[in-house]
Amino acid sequence: MNHKPAQSEGEINTSARRIAWAKKTHDDRTRTLLAKDAGCFLHQSVSPPCLSVIAKAEGAYIEDMQGHRYLDFHGNNVHHIGYGHPSLKSAIAAQMDELPFAPRRFACRPAVDLAEKLSEISPGSLSKVLFTTGGSDAIEVALKLARAATGRHKTISFWDAFHGAGFGASSVGGEQMFRSHIFGPLLTGTEHVAPFACYRCPYGYPDNDGRPQLELCKMTCANFVRYVLEKEGDVAAVIAEPARAVPYLPPPGFWREVRKACNDHGAKLIFDEIPTGLGKTGKMFACDHDEVEPDILVMGKALGGGIIPIAAVLAQPELDIAGDYAFGHYTHEKNPVSARAALTTIEIIEEENLVENAATIGAYALDRLASLKDKHPSIGDIRGRGFLIGIDLVMDRADKLPANDLAEEVFYRCLDNGLSFKTTMGNVLTLTPPLITTKTQMDFALDTISRCLGEAERLIGII
Repeated sequence: MNHKPAQSEGEINTSARRIAWAKKTHDDRTRTLLAKDAGCFLHQSVSPPCLSVIAKAEGAYIEDMQGHRYLDFHGNNVHHIGYGHPSLKSAIAAQMDELPFAPRRFACRPAVDLAEKLSEISPGSLSKVLFTTGGSDAIEVALKLARAATGRHKTISFWDAFHGAGFGASSVGGEQMFRSHIFGPLLTGTEHVAPFACYRCPYGYPDNDGRPQLELCKMTCANFVRYVLEKEGDVAAVIAEPARAVPYLPPPGFWREVRKACNDHGAKLIFDEIPTGLGKTGKMFACDHDEVEPDILVMGKALGGGIIPIAAVLAQPELDIAGDYAFGHYTHEKNPVSARAALTTIEIIEEENLVENAATIGAYALDRLASLKDKHPSIGDIRGRGFLIGIDLVMDRADKLPANDLAEEVFYRCLDNGLSFKTTMGNVLTLTPPLITTKTQMDFALDTISRCLGEAERLIGII
């Protein structure tokens, strides 16, 4: 029997609404290239069949081959500094002229400089580094390192989490579309617990307008991590996104309790900052909000400035204990061009005060959205930090029934009006703007969402 997985990452790319939108939007040139794309590439969720054809990406905008321009509040979280930043392109070109490649057996200055810079900006004493070409690979390096350090293989992670598409990353991830039975058995020992999702608490506790009532729940979500650590007794690592990119935000003190539980039971704490690192939440790393230092931190996506793929694993120095083995060993592990791209990206973030911009404009956006909640009955919850923002749409605020059909309608109406973003879990409008986003651009986005949401509410009958 063919069971379709629950919706999680992105819109459904074969829905009736997608087909209708494409029919009215695309010209013959676009249809021809999309057909070729669909013929060349394996089909998968949120990819082929593709939405449209992009011909240009610059700053905060993408443009299709018909000239439709979109303010991009999705960007796969790679466009922190905007698309095609001139300083980044110049630095990459100069590095290709100076040193285009270095076999991993050799050192090169850009790679060493990047490792030192990452140690400087990362929490606490994280100082041992390994580079990979993608976040999923970096997650698997982190898992291997935790196994080597503890002599154990089990993990605890969260349902609904995303850690990548590789076998190890899918195993610790919690999204059905990446863990489906059609792929066969995943890694053993990958235990999962319910996420810190206070608006719809999996443990049944009531919320206070999306915020936890800690006097009632006593942070059951954190206590259950401790419970599983105790019952299993031999867990290598707890691996989690410090802020889930849906987004879910942890209740106050959550990560301090989990950190203590890991310490008490000899498990390592791995933070996956692939989408949230380098300023997305208004601090350099999402875990900086909670002042909790992991044993291992993984970053990627934006590290290459939206041009070069690169990810990194940072670990505590005492975890440098597997020198006789090869647990990374990637061909482009110390690629000087990738390293230069990452160094320059960090320099741009620092020099242009982009983390501060995300904090300031993000707070402004959350305030505006709180006001829009009074206007739109379908907005059940607003949550986020910095430029990680979620608008949870519901059919009714009392029962919090997810309004998936409404969210899809809003998504395509916003595209028609020049705004691109992502839907998550079917009903959450997820906004992840580039860190360069201005107040004017944010106002345009929120005005567009409000207008399109009002139209969709009237169409579907939510008043």
